[in-house]
Amino acid sequence: MPQKKKQEILLESGTNELEILEFTIDGRHYGINVAKIVELMKYHEVTPMPNSNHFVEGVFNPRGHLMTLINLPAYLGHTDGDSRALDIFIITNFNKVFSAFRVHAVEEIHRLSWTQIEKPDAAIYGGQDGLATGIARVGNRLVTILDFEKILQDISPESGMNLADIEKLGERARNEMPILMADDSPAINKILIDVLTAAGYTNLTMCQNGQEAWDLLKEYKASGQPIENFVKLIISDIEMPQMDGHKLLKNIREDNEMRDLPVILFSSIMSEQVRMKGEGLGATAQLTKPEIYELVKLVDAYIL
Repeated sequence: MPQKKKQEILLESGTNELEILEFTIDGRHYGINVAKIVELMKYHEVTPMPNSNHFVEGVFNPRGHLMTLINLPAYLGHTDGDSRALDIFIITNFNKVFSAFRVHAVEEIHRLSWTQIEKPDAAIYGGQDGLATGIARVGNRLVTILDFEKILQDISPESGMNLADIEKLGERARNEMPILMADDSPAINKILIDVLTAAGYTNLTMCQNGQEAWDLLKEYKASGQPIENFVKLIISDIEMPQMDGHKLLKNIREDNEMRDLPVILFSSIMSEQVRMKGEGLGATAQLTKPEIYELVKLVDAYIL
């Protein structure tokens, strides 16, 4: 099957699949969703920046995009060795920010189902402060999927959600309309709950992934009561272990009792292809994760 045709089918169908790039640092295996990657580059000299974060090596300007290079080995607490010139830059674009992460070596790309990716144990991987969003078994080894959003926000807080914007909303009345949310990042979960609570929404249910959300929706349906008694609006991430946001959306739109529920996809990856996929599956709205103020306005539109 031609590659273009295959991609078109995957774009339309909501297959609950992803591709991860496996790379190594200090002999340990890590992964990143290919949807976040722009390109891979060989080691490139960078210009140091005074008073920058100590994990920032400097800036460089490949192909007209000025971007920051992050020393990922140092950030993860690994040794760096003497072979820096052999390292690889992973150029990324997510949350509307171009960045580069230096790694020791790139292995290969794996196509996996989200059902093959397990949520890491919070006690082992640090809970809200942890850096692993999932663990994938590839052959006889485990690959840790890193939370690049958290890494970037730790190093450059201004690249994340601007919570100060919520103050623009002013005084808000209490609203108990039920909202269901699905996101695998404990840090994002807390922000969503804090922001929506500040916006007056108090009946919030958080799920750790699409599978948890779907199981809960099926429980609501099995009660025999109208689904709207339990949920008026769904906010879902796209990248999640077990079931991603696209598969969750597909399941909802194919269910006669749930199909009309508003579903907002709220994700760090919102490329043209990702947006087209969401539109094809019936997303009510789609936003990139820094747009927290716009998210609240959308919730207002569909709840109020």
